[in-house]
Amino acid sequence: MKKTGMRQCRADNVFDAVNLIICIILLLVFLYPLYFVVIASFSEPSAVWNGDVLLWPVGFCLDGYKKIMTYSDIITGYINSICYTAGSVALGLVLTISAAYPLAQSDFYAGKFFSKFLLFTMFFSGGLIPTYFVVKGLGLLNTPLACIIPGAASVTNIIITRTYIKTSIPGELREAAFLDGCTHFTYLFRIALPLSKAILAVMALYYGVGQWNAYFNAMIYLTNAKLYPLQLVLRGILLTTEATLESGSDPETLMAQQRLGEVIKYGVIVVSALPAMIAYPFVQKNFVKGVMIGSLKG
Repeated sequence: MKKTGMRQCRADNVFDAVNLIICIILLLVFLYPLYFVVIASFSEPSAVWNGDVLLWPVGFCLDGYKKIMTYSDIITGYINSICYTAGSVALGLVLTISAAYPLAQSDFYAGKFFSKFLLFTMFFSGGLIPTYFVVKGLGLLNTPLACIIPGAASVTNIIITRTYIKTSIPGELREAAFLDGCTHFTYLFRIALPLSKAILAVMALYYGVGQWNAYFNAMIYLTNAKLYPLQLVLRGILLTTEATLESGSDPETLMAQQRLGEVIKYGVIVVSALPAMIAYPFVQKNFVKGVMIGSLKG
């Protein structure tokens, strides 16, 4: 007997069991590659090269991480990525809320026009070359803002946030606030935003992870290595490692370098993904609620 008082029949039990098995299989399929990357980064290079690492790390070796940390640009890349991510999250949230709040109001006379205008930009864009000339014309080339301002706001995130505000905050609450003399700015900062913490946490996660993993804008708009984000620095490490392997002459040395290069690749993945993995549990409790409530784009 369930708490609802409804008795499950045999077919319901079979259905639940099949769903549970499928979910467990999918969980293993999704988690194992990440788990393998972590254990491979700590295993002996020869064991990884020979394919002996499957479920448990073989040996314990930090040569890959030691090699990665010999690059002085790693710390600079971390600092740059943290600054770019913080700036992108702050600017993205400001722009998203600024666009989503008025679009969520039924009495905003231009709401339909701007909604269609934003949807148009999801399917059509000027392309890379016009965007590059716009960034160049604004004087953003080779500046940190080149990694923050282009693509600072996502139309998808604006639509999700608009729907969340529209469906989660009762219209009667807004009417009561305005009858008490509340202005739009007061209502937004004192009522709407405190009631939208879940969706704000989700949007912060989206913008943060997106910016942390981004490297294309930096590769296009930056030429100063001191401004490179972590992803671009790690890309340079991989390219340097491959170039070193190609230049080797001694067969035994070349084989050892190839084995170490394999471990370095896994270590680079762990180093780049670790901050996002650490930040996710802090917003996970709001993640499902924020996404599901704002998922209906009506």
